[in-house]
Amino acid sequence: MDLNFTQEEEAFAEEVRAFLDKNLHPYLSEGMRATPSVFVEPDIGGEWQRILNEKGWLAYNWPREYGGTGWTPMQRYIFERECALADAPGLPVLGLKLLGPVICNFGSEKQKAVILPRVLSGENYWCQGFSEPGAGSDLANLKTRAVVKDGQYVINGQKMWTTHAHHATHIFCLVRTDPEAKPQQGISFILVDMDQPGVKVRPIIGLAGDHEVNEVFLDDAVAPLENLVGEEGQGWTIAKFLLENERGGACHAPKILSDVRKIWRAAGTEPNGFGGTMSEDQSFMGDLARAELEAQALEMTELRILAQMSKGLPPGPQTSLSKLVASDLRQQVDGLAMRLYGYSGLVLVTERPLYGNESPEPLCTKEAQLAAPRYLNSRAWSIFGGTNEVQRGIIAKMVLGL
Repeated sequence: MDLNFTQEEEAFAEEVRAFLDKNLHPYLSEGMRATPSVFVEPDIGGEWQRILNEKGWLAYNWPREYGGTGWTPMQRYIFERECALADAPGLPVLGLKLLGPVICNFGSEKQKAVILPRVLSGENYWCQGFSEPGAGSDLANLKTRAVVKDGQYVINGQKMWTTHAHHATHIFCLVRTDPEAKPQQGISFILVDMDQPGVKVRPIIGLAGDHEVNEVFLDDAVAPLENLVGEEGQGWTIAKFLLENERGGACHAPKILSDVRKIWRAAGTEPNGFGGTMSEDQSFMGDLARAELEAQALEMTELRILAQMSKGLPPGPQTSLSKLVASDLRQQVDGLAMRLYGYSGLVLVTERPLYGNESPEPLCTKEAQLAAPRYLNSRAWSIFGGTNEVQRGIIAKMVLGL
């Protein structure tokens, strides 16, 4: 695969940069830079979603007939890279990058006509109901049950680590519809309205003070039969498709590389405690260089996955390699930031958000203030979307054939 930019791709990169210069308001990029968690708050994420939707650049991983851009893998990479370099807010991943492609591929015509436009507009904000107590990495062990009663599904169970459930209007759930079938074969994929008496959300506050995830309790929650995506018993197949998109449908490398280069620049001014700067610390700079090289290698892997997807092929099990490496790198880079800022980076501020007029004043610098919250939040990278241990198992079995 030729990774050199063509003239058309160079022109597209200029177009993206010009658009960002004009439309990415400073308060949005400032908010993104001051967000220590994986998911941005809806105030800045929703505003950026609206701007991109008006431009027609929002659903760039959807087919063109459903509102996608039709971009090539290289155009998609260019867009994500330029957004990372400009500190554009993250987008609502769960609706746009996870549920959207599922509906495009498995949804009914009515689901496509009703759900997809509301994802684009932001009218519907989705969360993901997969993990449960006792069914996280072993997702096939899930116990949430859905039975048909009075012409609708009645759902009972509990979901854990549900990101942004406290903001969501809807949740897409894996539920067991056939308890007699083999574990993977008795699971279905159902869409549930959060605004009903049978759905309760309880917050889980992270180590850094972030309210990012929640418990969701389903107590006789109901969903119309038409909210089944695909067929009953097809949930495991749909979930594998969704998780492949979660692990390999996005480019992690541009953001990681952007953060590495910020650390390079800051190392020239941050003191090393011996009268010099951190750029003179050979051990630190060696680890930083190693992280940058690994991020560049990840970038090549992600481009290969995107090239495969552009040919109409699924991203495949090699996305587990991308997820595994990205998780390790994210934690390495956040650990390097802690080393960079030293004692000033140890201060843990738990107020949120860390941007806007009412944000707490940093003790030293804003960058140092963010070091500890980011470091603690990124511990979750090696857990969500499938733990690192699960990814290694998939790589060993599906990629290496062991």
